[in-house]
Amino acid sequence: MAEVTLRMLDGADRGRVMENLATPITIGREEGNTIQLNDDRVSRFHIKIQEDHDKIVITDLESTNGTKVNGEDISLRILKYGDMIAVGRTVILFGSREEIAERLARLRNDEADGQTGDLEAGILDDAVSLDFELGWSDDEDLQSALHTLEPPELPDRLDPIQSAQLSELVEYLHIRVRRLLASVQAPEDQDDVRLELRQWQNLLDLQSRLADYLRRVSDPE
Repeated sequence: MAEVTLRMLDGADRGRVMENLATPITIGREEGNTIQLNDDRVSRFHIKIQEDHDKIVITDLESTNGTKVNGEDISLRILKYGDMIAVGRTVILFGSREEIAERLARLRNDEADGQTGDLEAGILDDAVSLDFELGWSDDEDLQSALHTLEPPELPDRLDPIQSAQLSELVEYLHIRVRRLLASVQAPEDQDDVRLELRQWQNLLDLQSRLADYLRRVSDPE
């Protein structure tokens, strides 16, 4: 039985993270789904994610508004870590940061070795960091500079007006990223997208961070 991690990038449930969900799982608007979404454009039972022959497969359950993976309409598709699933107004990122980092590391190693293969097979000998993989570059000077960057912390003890202003700022950035992601196309029979894959994963990871910030700012303790 496989376990999967799903992160909500956009929609009413943005910022939610569901880790180590045992397959099969269903996602929809109705109670009784593994994940119930607060989205009126999502069908009662919209998609199913399950394991089949050591692959993770997503199936559209004849939903009214359909399902997209990486901008492409699908009815059935094998998922890869870092894939972006769109159902209704909800956008879901498939995979944990560690799983996406491992996939990028395998891709980098395959490119260096001139090899191809299943990016999901096996486990790397050394732990990989998504911050490292997203910042990886052939430029040694740039790479050394990127290693010093750390994600900023949210400010403490904001008053209501400050929270509103910060929320508005982050919301603006979130919308801009959403529009860029919506322009990405990734046909099932190709590995290329209109944006370079590492840049695309950078944008997805940034949006995931922004979704988390928005949720924390809008619901302070």
